[in-house]
Amino acid sequence: MRAVIQRVTQASCTVDNLITGEISAGLMVLLGIEDNDQQEDIEWLAAKIVNLRIFGDEQELMNKSLADISGNILLVSQFTLFAATKKGNRPGFTRAARPEKAIPLYESMISQLDMLLGKPVQTGIFGADMKISLLNDGPVTIIIDTKNKE
Repeated sequence: MRAVIQRVTQASCTVDNLITGEISAGLMVLLGIEDNDQQEDIEWLAAKIVNLRIFGDEQELMNKSLADISGNILLVSQFTLFAATKKGNRPGFTRAARPEKAIPLYESMISQLDMLLGKPVQTGIFGADMKISLLNDGPVTIIIDTKNKE
């Protein structure tokens, strides 16, 4: 499982000109799911996302988490995070989980984040043509892969 996490002052997801999710200060999370991902990946990654200390404290140091600032999450599924680009110029996506595997894991991630955050997570629509708008704060962008826990 792979996540691209961006600290934002605002973010929204639109599908067919309708807003499906929007947040003020918090994290925009693009989530890629691959075939060998399991519930353990969700639990580890969700805890990491919610507890990341990447928000400024009184001295402008990154010492605060989402809970400390009452922040929000906009979670969007993003199979292209597992693009294979080694051969040719057209990416392949064979590592990305098929919808029958990915959708239940995506929904489980939503539930896990809801529980850890203590409020509903905003989302996109799995598999839809989504338009994402965000104002990256910092900018702060972090990539986390559950198979490479650095």
